[in-house]
Amino acid sequence: MKARVLIIEDVAELSDLVALYLSKEGMDTRQAESGEAALALLGAGGAEAFVPDIVILDINLPGMDGFEFLHEFRKSGGCPVLIVSARDADEDIIAGLGYGADEFVTKPFSPRVLVARVRAMLRRVQDTPAPRDGAIVRFGPFTIDLDACMLKRGGERVALSAKEFAVLSFLIANAGKPLGPEAIYSGVWENAYGDMTAVAVYIQRLRRKIEADPTAPRYIETVYGMGYRFTPEPEPAS
Repeated sequence: MKARVLIIEDVAELSDLVALYLSKEGMDTRQAESGEAALALLGAGGAEAFVPDIVILDINLPGMDGFEFLHEFRKSGGCPVLIVSARDADEDIIAGLGYGADEFVTKPFSPRVLVARVRAMLRRVQDTPAPRDGAIVRFGPFTIDLDACMLKRGGERVALSAKEFAVLSFLIANAGKPLGPEAIYSGVWENAYGDMTAVAVYIQRLRRKIEADPTAPRYIETVYGMGYRFTPEPEPAS
């Protein structure tokens, strides 16, 4: 089955170039010139429906910008998002990660390198072996299904991005152990070098989604001088 890629880029020539390179790699691409057009495509029903395996997103878009699109998309979409933008300030990169992006590539870029990044992101998602034992983990009111890549609170699904799910799964797999940012980055990003601030960004995002009070977390604790520790607690009896 072909990998499906949604390209959201308002510069037609660049969008066509990226689509051409991805198509040569056997990927099924769709293109949208704005965030609104992308949401309409994602929300289409029947034969018009398109469910991407990865989204390539520009920030500077007409109307709804990339950050606004990402905010809306992450309410229900969990596939990886790769931001491609000429804006390379630390604040923009941190904001992109904070809104739910998984990777950030700055323009100008080599199309061949971009394709390699896309393939690497898809491989991390598609080739991650699902654990056979303990695939269902419960903590407090939450249930995480590691096979289905799904987190629920009660019977209601909690929307997580692919990277958010990977970080939470890694913490759960190492429950009770303090993990430094380097260990988390190496385990989730599969890279010993990179921007370690991404770890703190994803920890903050997870806390906003699973903690009753993100400033006083029960599950993802800060172990000062060491890093973070996942501590499951049973839901209090009623």
